[in-house]
Amino acid sequence: MNSAGPAADTQHGIRRRNLARVLGTVAAAGPMSRAGIAARVGLTRAAVSSLVDALLRAGLLVETGPAAPSGRGRPGSELSVSDTGPAGIGAEIGVGHLAVCAVDLRGRIRAREATDSVNRGSDPGAVLRRLAGMITEVTGRIAPLGLRPAGLTVAVPGLVARGTTIVAHAPNLGWRYVDPAPALRALTDAHCPLAVGNEAHLGALAEMRLGGGPDGHGAPPPDFLHISAEVGIGAAVVVGGQLLHGVRGFAGELGHVPVYPGGRPCGCGGRGCLEQYAGEAAVLRAAGLDPAQATAGRPGSRAGVELLARSAAAGDRAASAALRDAGTALGIALTGAVHLLDPQAVVLGGALARLAPWLLPPLERELTARTAVGPLAESAPRARVAVSRVGADGPLLGAAHAALRAVLDDPLGRSRTPAVLRQLSGE
Repeated sequence: MNSAGPAADTQHGIRRRNLARVLGTVAAAGPMSRAGIAARVGLTRAAVSSLVDALLRAGLLVETGPAAPSGRGRPGSELSVSDTGPAGIGAEIGVGHLAVCAVDLRGRIRAREATDSVNRGSDPGAVLRRLAGMITEVTGRIAPLGLRPAGLTVAVPGLVARGTTIVAHAPNLGWRYVDPAPALRALTDAHCPLAVGNEAHLGALAEMRLGGGPDGHGAPPPDFLHISAEVGIGAAVVVGGQLLHGVRGFAGELGHVPVYPGGRPCGCGGRGCLEQYAGEAAVLRAAGLDPAQATAGRPGSRAGVELLARSAAAGDRAASAALRDAGTALGIALTGAVHLLDPQAVVLGGALARLAPWLLPPLERELTARTAVGPLAESAPRARVAVSRVGADGPLLGAAHAALRAVLDDPLGRSRTPAVLRQLSGE
């Protein structure tokens, strides 16, 4: 009896992994036959047929008709992931907005809610109640479509303690040691795995799954630095296709890297931090615009970014100069990151994607000048700088796909802790 236990567990584990491989292959590559799946995953056709049958019974795969003839024997049935069943619910708490969306197994957004919301300095309980109402609205809208929540992931602009759902510090919200999970579980009908993640980290996950490579084609490189910004500036470090969390889960705080030592005081307690030169409020002030007045009547956190973009596009010299200086500061901060990490690419996401036409030239000049000597100049070309194809929706979409990944990691639900949630929390 004792000797059979580990073997049985191993057999279940192998089958679970193979089910995940088959479902993931169809989800990523589109409709295909059993023979096509077998060729891609390296299993026998008999093994694949058994796995496919299980996924069909679970409603995760559907047969969509005859596959294209291959010239050998009768064509098999073409298989596709179902557009009903599990859905990933992603939520985002921004400084000036809230958003929720539901994504099905095919990666399509099936419902979405977004609203302006002044969250800076607001009571966390009030913010979470508003967010819970939106989550309930989205889950209610997908129910008639035959979809049910498989997981909920919440993106926040702050530091999430490793292995927990606790927001240790979100300075632009004014939150310290806030755990959204109990309130959201109590206030919503989404009784499913729940994770909380840093918005830059989730933006990087979206980039890996949706963004393509630095040239806009194919998969992203396995090693890249993802920069995300709205009011503040954060980053995610991806090494070998995995997020780098750090000991406490706080890796990626690019906004508080000092670029001008002894410079402007920062809310973190330091001086000369990047956020004081390239953050939204700092750039608005440098452009001669009052941050509060710039967003008056438009509380959404992207209002200031849109104003800067319109002003620079119209030839406003102050706005153009402010963005040029911000790009220079970004280039200085990224030089240190590139020398330290040697990434294959640097991807600008969040609000930075909208401002890329004005930020990229000074950023790349600074990066080139500062990496043109030393070891980086003697080997492979320096890291390429690219603009995210996911853009400002990266954290929200990354959250939804992270939640959906629970199903792709464990299609029949035997595992209680999906790998993507462990990766997100740094366990």
